[in-house]
Amino acid sequence: EFAWRDPELPEVIHMLQHHFPSVQANAAAYLQHLCYGDNRVKVEVCHLGGIQHLVDQLDHKVAEVQKSACGALRNLVYGKATDNNKVALRNCGGVPALLRLLRKTTDNEVRELVTGVLWNLSSCDAVKMTIIRDALTTLTNTVVIPHSGWSSVSHRDEHKVKFQSSLLLRNTTGCLRNLSSAGEEARSQLRCCEGLVDSLLHVLKACVNTSDYDSKIVENSVCTLRNLSYRLEVEMPSSRLLGNQELDTLLGFSSPAKELDYLCWGKRRRGRKRGGWPDDKWDGVGPIPGFSQALRGAELLWHPIVVKPYLNLLAESSNPATLEGAAGSLQNLSAGNWKFSAYIRAAVRKEKGLPILVELLRMDNDRVVCSVATALRNMALDGRNKELIGKYAMRDLVNRLPGGSPTVLSDDTVASVCCTLHEVTSRNMENAKALADSGGIEKLVDISKGRGKGYSMKVVKAAAQVLNTLWQYRELRSLYKQDGWNYTHFVTPVSTLERDRYLSQPTLPTSPLQMSPVIQSGGSATSSPAMLGIRHSSNYQRAQSSMQLNTYYGDNSLHKQQYTGSEKKTPYFIGTYSSQSGEDLRRSQV
Repeated sequence: EFAWRDPELPEVIHMLQHHFPSVQANAAAYLQHLCYGDNRVKVEVCHLGGIQHLVDQLDHKVAEVQKSACGALRNLVYGKATDNNKVALRNCGGVPALLRLLRKTTDNEVRELVTGVLWNLSSCDAVKMTIIRDALTTLTNTVVIPHSGWSSVSHRDEHKVKFQSSLLLRNTTGCLRNLSSAGEEARSQLRCCEGLVDSLLHVLKACVNTSDYDSKIVENSVCTLRNLSYRLEVEMPSSRLLGNQELDTLLGFSSPAKELDYLCWGKRRRGRKRGGWPDDKWDGVGPIPGFSQALRGAELLWHPIVVKPYLNLLAESSNPATLEGAAGSLQNLSAGNWKFSAYIRAAVRKEKGLPILVELLRMDNDRVVCSVATALRNMALDGRNKELIGKYAMRDLVNRLPGGSPTVLSDDTVASVCCTLHEVTSRNMENAKALADSGGIEKLVDISKGRGKGYSMKVVKAAAQVLNTLWQYRELRSLYKQDGWNYTHFVTPVSTLERDRYLSQPTLPTSPLQMSPVIQSGGSATSSPAMLGIRHSSNYQRAQSSMQLNTYYGDNSLHKQQYTGSEKKTPYFIGTYSSQSGEDLRRSQV
């Protein structure tokens, strides 16, 4: 009796070379089905040469063959365990073949599949620079610029629809988000790509009109911009970073201290309009007087005009990744001693951004709190910001320290809060007194003396540093003593900290420990059963997952995440003052 059977994998791969396009399409679709969630099959397909055959099909004349080949490739390169497949796809000329298909096809589904494959590919460090070299200009010109709406101000309504519904733009910004975490050379290439920064910032501004603050497109865009804002002072040519003396006046650097509460926290004053900006000065939106031409490209990354879009996201978005990306961008831009970091710190104050940041300290999201706390630390480098943060934010900062109720914050975040407290209380006795009045000393002493309570040495040292700073104010020592504190609570010798560290680590590693970026993945794709005229299970269900990519940069810390497909990996954050985050999202497998 005749019966249908499932084909063996070598048979399926052989069918990819069949002379009938329908057989080729069904074979590729069946491979897509077999590879879904099965890393063993993915490896075997690569060993049998299936990737090369699928790449060859990308140039096929029949659209259905192209579509099935893209779907199979997307699944084959989904997941961190498939990095060898990603390299094999690159070595087979897969990136140029995908770009040829992207440029010539008019089928929007095929274009979405192509960008999905590129998104998954971009999660592999070994392939990132290849994508940047071969695909960056094409992706920017054919997808990012037209779909963001930046190039068509006169047809804004039309592009608003595209922006809200474009899976193509979501996939591409996810890919860019991964690429922006590939290091200094990658950041340089993305910054210099004409129209890219302008389009990403336009996405952030456009979401204000659509109230679409929580979309993946906005998330990917702000995270890419965060990475591109990382180490600007060091990586950009010095000639492009010189400040303009006129900005000192335009940003109100000479405003007296008594104006602070009015400008930052929105208090009304008689005889003056409420607006935050001095009369006849730059309003934070239009062209800045004294600049002969409109700003474009990389210059937009560090100019004070970018502050408002980031603050809008921080005030309106409920997406933690978007909040972290926006806070991380301000964190990066306000880091260091270069001219424009001072302008950014002043602009945040004048746009009433400090209360927005302080409010986010109350969130129950560790990574958002860490990014916001470090951003506030950088803002406090400005003397007037320091006064305002000490006056209005001290209690919120102290409340995020462990003590009393169990904390949900990581050691890195607690250390960041301590570093912010240290900066806010340094060279400001009023803030030191406010910290004492807020009950912060008890919590800091508990951390610094809390041997065996699970605090890492990083947190213990950060708390000890704050206490040491507090003790430097001789005028406050009598106040401390009234509350029962003495010298031994504030000053902990370094030798004691080091001894406790060794006591808590009975065995030491024999070789240096290296921390590698952790990658997050997400993807969306629909898997359809492939029919080769061969029987297979009829109860196969379509699987869907969302693709995302997230990359951040802040102020001297590295934050790296990578997204691909429908699986997720844990995020990774390192650093103190500035942060880079790379998140690579892999396009989902189907």
